[in-house]
Amino acid sequence: MAKPQVGIQMYSVRDMCAEDFLGAIRQIAGIGYRNIELAGYYGVSASELKATLADVGVNAPSAHIGLDLKQPIADQVKKQLEYALELGLKRYIVPYYPLGDNPTEDDVAKMASILEEAAAIVTEGGLEFGYHNHAFEFKKVNGTPAIDLLLARVSPKLLFAEFDLGWVKVGGEDPAAYVKKYAGRVPVVHAKDFKADGSDAEIGKGSVDWDSALAAVEEVGVEYVIIEQEQYEVSSLQSAKNNLEWFKNRGWN
Repeated sequence: MAKPQVGIQMYSVRDMCAEDFLGAIRQIAGIGYRNIELAGYYGVSASELKATLADVGVNAPSAHIGLDLKQPIADQVKKQLEYALELGLKRYIVPYYPLGDNPTEDDVAKMASILEEAAAIVTEGGLEFGYHNHAFEFKKVNGTPAIDLLLARVSPKLLFAEFDLGWVKVGGEDPAAYVKKYAGRVPVVHAKDFKADGSDAEIGKGSVDWDSALAAVEEVGVEYVIIEQEQYEVSSLQSAKNNLEWFKNRGWN
């Protein structure tokens, strides 16, 4: 099976984006990335962003789009969907939900209900809808990780999993095992690595077993592996370049 395409979550270079969003995209393209996952639009119109992506030859198949739980879900999702459709996104991904460190079944049920409401609007609009995990979703609820309860409650037709492989590891589970467990429901994953002290590391310099994780990703037909790094020992751009080189040295690009 063909290797997934490699991309970068633009949150990895959020310092650059805050200064010059379109310029940041151009610099990311300049160091060799051909795929990005968006995390905010920095006031840029969908038409201008689409034109810039086309100009530099970069694909943006997905975006992280948060939910404001203090506001009506339907209204904000419809507004975000309109932008996403104009831009040409394929996947609408919620990056975080405040489930908490000690979730109950009722907490998971509420989360599932909210994501289901948003997913119904997004999928009816023609996009796929996903959720990106951190570590707390792997807390046990009556012996079962909350993420498993969530994915059991919401139909695969409405919700896919964007497993963050680093956070799966921090959550106490095996990234490769989770990718295989939900084969067919994981079109995109995050490549994130952590040091033993919990701080971010460049890919291959942390605790994740990338040999098994990437073998699983390739085996189940994941389409995109999206690099994300939030803390750096060098500049965000240099880390982005180093992470891409790591993949290229393994025959991925």
